[in-house]
Amino acid sequence: MVSDSQVRQLRLRGQRLHPPHSSATSVRQVVTDVCGIQTQETEAGALSIRVRCAELTANDIIHAQIEDRSIIRTWTMRGTLHLVAADDLRWLLSLLGPVFIRSSRKRRLDLGLDEETGERGVSVLRELLGERGPLTKAEIAENLSAKGIPMDGQASIHLIGLAALQGLVCYGPDMGRKNTFVLLEDWLGKKIEIPAENGIDELARRYLTAFAPATVDDFASWSGLGIRECRTAWEKLAQLVEVKLRDSTAWMLKYQLEELNTSTENKPVVRLLPRYDTYLLGYADRSLIIDPEHVKRIYPGGGLLHPALLVDGKVAGMWKINRKRDHIEVQVESFGILSREVRQELETEVKELAYFYGLPTVMKCNLDSNS
Repeated sequence: MVSDSQVRQLRLRGQRLHPPHSSATSVRQVVTDVCGIQTQETEAGALSIRVRCAELTANDIIHAQIEDRSIIRTWTMRGTLHLVAADDLRWLLSLLGPVFIRSSRKRRLDLGLDEETGERGVSVLRELLGERGPLTKAEIAENLSAKGIPMDGQASIHLIGLAALQGLVCYGPDMGRKNTFVLLEDWLGKKIEIPAENGIDELARRYLTAFAPATVDDFASWSGLGIRECRTAWEKLAQLVEVKLRDSTAWMLKYQLEELNTSTENKPVVRLLPRYDTYLLGYADRSLIIDPEHVKRIYPGGGLLHPALLVDGKVAGMWKINRKRDHIEVQVESFGILSREVRQELETEVKELAYFYGLPTVMKCNLDSNS
């Protein structure tokens, strides 16, 4: 039987949250290791990478995305925005693109984008970005509307998403505070051929590498794929091992068994996870991550997910950043008593946030502590 603490330790390692901010040496490596970083919010995605890689700055992530273009922002797992490694883009879009194009069809119809109109809109968008990209969503909407393509409400972003899931479009450089979009082949300097192969077996293996111990339901929840096809892929995995947890069963890859008894540091592992962090989204069953009485404070519903203070793999509080004119204020609220050792590691995390932003950082706490 695997104890709760062992489960959390394995998950921290798989997620590159421990040992100290992972062994990853680059932004691309972090994104590859966890098979994508959710990034509905640009800053949250950057902070998810920051917490997994030591001595990283905000400019390092911008460089990887805009200059090296080794990571791409587009729609993948669950049909939501992720940063994924450029090297993984082909097989991810091959697997996930058709699934989420189908699942969002009704929403497109509601927005006036039937099959014919959507196809024509993608064609016009492709031509427009080829001639004038990068362009903002507003610029795209204005130009496509002039061509008779419905662009009211959320129609523009759904059309852009349709083109992205087809492997034609991705996010480009920001224009001030506004996002822009570009042709994927222009952005990467080569055409992305979408293969016909089925990548679900690879996705299942990559998921377990980053999230084990986990279940098929966890994998389906994280990926957004159907439970039946997830179960089929699960059963085909080589070196799959079943382990008993407190009151359930989970699976991991055989080599991960060697990490069960790997010695760890005596000091606690304290991490400041941002909004929508993949560790918080990776499981259908979150009972090992957060106590029931605190669930609504982190997962309030409506698609929202708040930043979390993580102590040894378990949510122990909330936090947020308040931007001031010449510094950043990190406000932390714990869900209970924090030991002196935890507070010391929390202070280290806040110092690393200061390094990441290149600004002085002050911690404001609403928490209990042992003296």
